[in-house]
Amino acid sequence: MPIHDWSRVDAGIFHDFHQAWTIGIRDALNGGGLPPGYFAMAEQIVSGPIPDVVTLQQRPGSSRPAKAAGGIAVADAPPRARFTTTAEVDPYVAKANHIAIKHRLGRVVAVIEIISPGNKGSQHALRSFVEKSYELLVNGVNLLVVDLFPPSRRDPQGIHKAIWEQILDEPFELPPDKPLTVAAYMGGELKKAYVEPVAVGDPLPELPIFLDVRTYVPAPLESTYQSTWLKCPEPVREVVENPST
Repeated sequence: MPIHDWSRVDAGIFHDFHQAWTIGIRDALNGGGLPPGYFAMAEQIVSGPIPDVVTLQQRPGSSRPAKAAGGIAVADAPPRARFTTTAEVDPYVAKANHIAIKHRLGRVVAVIEIISPGNKGSQHALRSFVEKSYELLVNGVNLLVVDLFPPSRRDPQGIHKAIWEQILDEPFELPPDKPLTVAAYMGGELKKAYVEPVAVGDPLPELPIFLDVRTYVPAPLESTYQSTWLKCPEPVREVVENPST
């Protein structure tokens, strides 16, 4: 199913799709996409304001991270993306005093963010999103960001550049024919970014959801996008495909 041009329709229409897609991703992960001991939940508070997220929680157990049984070993099958970059930051940044509210069912290991128009609707909104993303990565939470909206004047090189420049100041330019972004980030002391630029009409890439520094599961973006689209009311699909009608 090719990516649709969501920038041509009202934000409320994408919101409906966004909500349904989020639940679809959650269900796919809980339906066998995650190894034992991991589960997905929607709309969990990680830190700061309530995010539009699916969070992966790890049930209480050993305080030492263990290799996820059933996950894919990074060493055996390295994730592939058009661009890969790595940054090592001062480990004392993560050790600075802070307050974390932990879910009683377990520790958050990863977050999936599907960008809404409101996330880039103002400089304040974009800054809040970027700061929240940076905070997650600094605190060792892995992140997957899906941005199906073209760059704005606030993020001229896309959401990845806006996030990554908080960590490492390095050149990055989106290909002119691929203005949308899907990016997977490994949080913690050694941060890595796997960035796949995409465009309207492309299928969604199968980037990783990292569970720890050694394991990940493929993000079921394309299959859940397809199933969500097929369940959309026909009038909604007509408006998205023919916004001028």
